[in-house]
Amino acid sequence: MYETIAVNTDARGVATLTLNRPEKHNAMSAKMLVELTDAAERLGADEAVRVVVLTGAGKSFCAGGDLGWMRDQRGMAPQTRDAEARKLATMLHRLNRLPKPLIGALQGNAFGGGVGLACVCDVVVAADDCRFGLTETRLGLIPATIGPYVIKRMGEGRARQVFMSARLFDAHEATALGIVSKAVPRNGLPEAVEAEVIPYLACAPQAVAAAKALALELDGAIDEAAIDRSIEMLSQRWESEEAQEGIDAFFERRKPSWVTSE
Repeated sequence: MYETIAVNTDARGVATLTLNRPEKHNAMSAKMLVELTDAAERLGADEAVRVVVLTGAGKSFCAGGDLGWMRDQRGMAPQTRDAEARKLATMLHRLNRLPKPLIGALQGNAFGGGVGLACVCDVVVAADDCRFGLTETRLGLIPATIGPYVIKRMGEGRARQVFMSARLFDAHEATALGIVSKAVPRNGLPEAVEAEVIPYLACAPQAVAAAKALALELDGAIDEAAIDRSIEMLSQRWESEEAQEGIDAFFERRKPSWVTSE
């Protein structure tokens, strides 16, 4: 049914939603965004599903946006590029509002949009050798579309420690920053995820959905204005000379002009 993701549901009603582009470190393409949105809608409406586990196949959870897809966007009209950004925004919104517990199981790398995916999960369990980074500013872009979810999860003060620098950080720092709920040895990841799943199987499914909806409401749901503003700011960055230089440098395997030392 899907080309870039896989969905499997066990007899208990635990669905595993897997990013399935391991050869690309599960970088998000336009097709993956559409498929994730569809899967979120289907899983949310499926009464047999009690819990959803979000993970990635292969070495990485998610390396962010597919840079080939991003390079293609450079030649698009601004309105078309904004439509591509809205695909990401829509997918994140659907997963964030999923009326089921969403548990992230992270390994390898979670960069850019991968951090955004982690931040829409209710609980995130990560292998302790997992690496994180909001790497967009290295390309002259900004973590715009994922920004509302990252800031809400981390809080402004903690987010500002990593939001602009593009530096990489480990799972223990990600825990301190609020992205990760628990960091465990890689070989203990399945058991740690299962420990988060089991309590929900003793809960009333509709009560869980209502409690999650209330939590989102009481904390202030991310609204259309915030989503539109994030897309607007990303669109502005795409038009900048820095974004052109950053993406060119990446594909030409050279340092962009602003790099003085690393």
